[in-house]
Amino acid sequence: MPEKKTDPKYTPPENRFFDIHPPVFWPAAILAMLFIAVTLIVGAPMKSVFAAIQGWISDHFGWFFIICVNAYLFFMLYLAFSKYGGIRLGGKHAVPEFGRISWFAMLFSAGMGIGILFWSVAEPIHHFMDPPMGDSATAASAKLAMKATFLHWGLHPWGIYALVGMALAFFSFNRKLPLAIRSVFYPLLGDKVHGIWGDIIDVLAVLATLFGLATSLGFGVQQVNAGLNHLFGLSVSTNMQILLIGVITLAVSVSVASGLDRGVRRLSELNLNLGGILLVFLLVFGPTVFILDAVLQNIGAYLDGFFEISFWTESYEQTDWQNSWTVFYWSWWISWSPFVGMFIARISKGRTIREFVLSVLIIPTLLTFLWVTAFGGSAILLELKGLADIAGPAKENVAISIYALLDHFPFALAANIAAILLVLSFFITSSDSGSLVVDAFTSGGKLTSPVTQRIFWAALQGVMAAVLLMGGGLTALQTAAVITGLPFAAILIVMGYSLKQGLEKEFEKDELRDKEIERESYQDIIRQLLQEKDR
Repeated sequence: MPEKKTDPKYTPPENRFFDIHPPVFWPAAILAMLFIAVTLIVGAPMKSVFAAIQGWISDHFGWFFIICVNAYLFFMLYLAFSKYGGIRLGGKHAVPEFGRISWFAMLFSAGMGIGILFWSVAEPIHHFMDPPMGDSATAASAKLAMKATFLHWGLHPWGIYALVGMALAFFSFNRKLPLAIRSVFYPLLGDKVHGIWGDIIDVLAVLATLFGLATSLGFGVQQVNAGLNHLFGLSVSTNMQILLIGVITLAVSVSVASGLDRGVRRLSELNLNLGGILLVFLLVFGPTVFILDAVLQNIGAYLDGFFEISFWTESYEQTDWQNSWTVFYWSWWISWSPFVGMFIARISKGRTIREFVLSVLIIPTLLTFLWVTAFGGSAILLELKGLADIAGPAKENVAISIYALLDHFPFALAANIAAILLVLSFFITSSDSGSLVVDAFTSGGKLTSPVTQRIFWAALQGVMAAVLLMGGGLTALQTAAVITGLPFAAILIVMGYSLKQGLEKEFEKDELRDKEIERESYQDIIRQLLQEKDR
């Protein structure tokens, strides 16, 4: 006899293809497809529209982004060294699901990925040739170039990711709420998070994630196209990049079907290994002593001028350098934060608040600093000594920067092929983990869902990246990040306050439990002493 629906143990069969939370899934999907349709219909004029939107937001809200991103970082450091540092994500007896090496690999792959490959040479060489202040192509501009790049890829982005990741992990694992952005606001909204306000929050999170990912995937496919052109003469064009997106999205579908443990974990470890090989290659065959010297000096310069550069708003220079770089980066990282935060949350159960914050802030940042110094610093050194022209090719096509650098070292063909493979692997990892995250948002916080549903979001990310490339290339990609980053910057401020409220209650609960255990322990000791006395 089959179980009846009145049986409390009865579980309705899951849909084979889709298992969605309609109030979030449909608005997010419709708004994303509406954006795609409008961009395709308007066509070429969208490039000027995107440029105007980005300029207006950057001019009027640049100061707001700078305040917010600094506040997120300092708040995370406060939590790490406060009384809340000992709270464990998942409860006192929670055990980490992944080993430290796998955890670090997934952190780095999800948080930086394609971007660090695209900009590690392009950004330092650009700042070196076109600094925000002072003369270009000098030792002074070289130091400033590395300091500015460290600012954009250092502690601040990881402070953003740590805030969202910790909030999601705490309210999901400790409070047993769905793994969704809405759950973070439970201390403020109560049961209203399960209604329309929670739906609105999750829809905004989905859109921010989609645009942030589309930006990164757009950068990635530009770099793959540039690399294939550099090595094999494949044409560089929007049509070719769209074709590449289609081919890579098919590969993403295979990874998505494998799930988090088999797909994303293995790809993340592959990324770390392949990236490590490329880094070691440059350390061995490149200017080894210079790289080791420079990474120490760059870190020192970054820390020495940390507050000045972190709060710099070019108010006296009156240029638009910061709008194109710092404001874009801060909005890009914020738009990425629901994706990276969700991903970090899913892999961080069992870590204490202190371990979580310090690991998320320090480990990926140090790896990034070493990578940027090795690649960007080497490019600047070759330019300073007049040994190579990397700035010229980079100015014509920013995506070719890393290949232009590797051409000046032994085994250039093998190194360039490795770089292309690494971009492809990062592309697949980002799209794969991104689809898992968006899927969790749109399914009501479920950790597993039908493969078809995850493939749908992976495909939509690819389509959005393709449409942005068609609608204005690099400008469109940057504008997408800025537009979605602005509203989410405000949401993250409220998220921090809500997290503080939740941690305070958790700390009080742990204190009461510890006192109760201590009291029971004293009672047991007294009871044993009395029993011994009676004997």
